[in-house]
Amino acid sequence: MYNYLLTNKQFLWTLLGINILGTIYGYYWYGSQLAVTPAIFLPFVPDSPTASLFFCLFLAFYLAGRQAPYIEALAIITLFKYGVWAVIMNLLTLYTTGDLVWQGYMLMASHGAMAIQGLLYAPFYKIKLRHIMVAAVWTLHNDIIDYVFGMMPFYSSLTDYMNEIGYFTFWLSIVSIAIAYYLTIHLKRKSHLLS
Repeated sequence: MYNYLLTNKQFLWTLLGINILGTIYGYYWYGSQLAVTPAIFLPFVPDSPTASLFFCLFLAFYLAGRQAPYIEALAIITLFKYGVWAVIMNLLTLYTTGDLVWQGYMLMASHGAMAIQGLLYAPFYKIKLRHIMVAAVWTLHNDIIDYVFGMMPFYSSLTDYMNEIGYFTFWLSIVSIAIAYYLTIHLKRKSHLLS
């Protein structure tokens, strides 16, 4: 039942449509920040919509009967990382200010779902260690751009905590890479040895 639902073409097209809309909205949400971002940093600023764009590409390849393991590795790592990150940042905003606008709750729900969907498709990825390594470099490089060059998303209520957030984000990246490795390489290797 689980595999049937996740591989059902109607479900996949619906999921792709939802993710395309979410990706477009995500880039729109970053519009004001992108307008003042130096061109060299533009690919690294809109973290969440780029993560969902990777997942859109995975779904499009999968629907076409093809695999794109570098895209798959980028998708699973960044979807989990930025999905969890956005939930935590909105909870931190609620904690520090005592209030959260309705869009904050919407972002928590959508980003929580974003993190989960990347993990659900782990059995269908064709990822090898080299794909994880390339995606890991991208992910950790993105942290450097965000917290060394100051290109992280605008959260005005959290500016006093940028060092702590940067430290948390680095370790969230490590955890995301480890989870991706465990689900896509370690478990499959273990299953192959047992079969």
